[in-house]
Amino acid sequence: MAHTTSAPVSARSAPSRVDPAYAAAEAPSGPLAQGREFVWTNADFARVQALIYQRAGISLHDGKHAMVYSRLSRRLRDTGHTSFHEYLSWLENHDGPEWQEFVNALTTNLTAFFREQHHFEIFASHLRSKPSANWKVWCNAASTGEEPYSIVMTAFEALGANASFKLTASDIDSRVLATAAQGVYRLDGLKGVSPERLQKFFLRGKGGNAGMVRAKPELRRVIDFMSVNLIRDDWPFKEPFDVVFCRNVMIYFDAPTQRKVLERIHRVLKPGGMLFVGHAENFSESRDLFTLRGKTVYERR
Repeated sequence: MAHTTSAPVSARSAPSRVDPAYAAAEAPSGPLAQGREFVWTNADFARVQALIYQRAGISLHDGKHAMVYSRLSRRLRDTGHTSFHEYLSWLENHDGPEWQEFVNALTTNLTAFFREQHHFEIFASHLRSKPSANWKVWCNAASTGEEPYSIVMTAFEALGANASFKLTASDIDSRVLATAAQGVYRLDGLKGVSPERLQKFFLRGKGGNAGMVRAKPELRRVIDFMSVNLIRDDWPFKEPFDVVFCRNVMIYFDAPTQRKVLERIHRVLKPGGMLFVGHAENFSESRDLFTLRGKTVYERR
């Protein structure tokens, strides 16, 4: 969507996008990309690094030049800006919806159904230990929904479909959250879902929707989808959670940001509550907050 008064200019019809004055001014700060649609310098990348860190806590290392250029070039086209310098200056001076598009463009959403299977086995066992509890669970990297639906399927199998269970599924990326709320997937994308689960929890598309499936209403009914920025201290939760899934999120944060987020998770998690993290994440330096209880599974102190 366009959020600037400039009319979008197509790549095919656009004049040269390299502003000679800008190129001359920025060249000493880093090599200009040759043969690219837009001028791209080390100074541009440094500005993007600072802005995404301020907005989302994401630390972009220097090896992400090509990824950032590719993803943000689309934003320049959509908003009609002719250089990264111009786009970033405009962004810094406007507190509008384009900030969400900027964050969406730079977040990574790798996910799958029942990813890291051992977590769901531990989760199911934890649920069965208190079958009559009023379970409240938070998945804070919902992405396109594969993880939230895997959590709910596990809960229904462990507790029954009529158990008291509520899942809050959040993400900073509004685009993937919309996909998650719809719960529609390609059948060939459900590799982690057994035939039994597929039959029990999904509806198959027919006619023009052949090859697609949709999560059944009873799954979607127990999930609240919402946008939550983990680095902001304005989380909207009024009651503590029994379990938090925060998997493969912290790897994008530096150590101080990780600590702040862990402290906030500690505040919204019940004593003895479980925290599931990603396979590459280790929080041994936060022993005052959490105790390791299994492979990438922690208990709140």
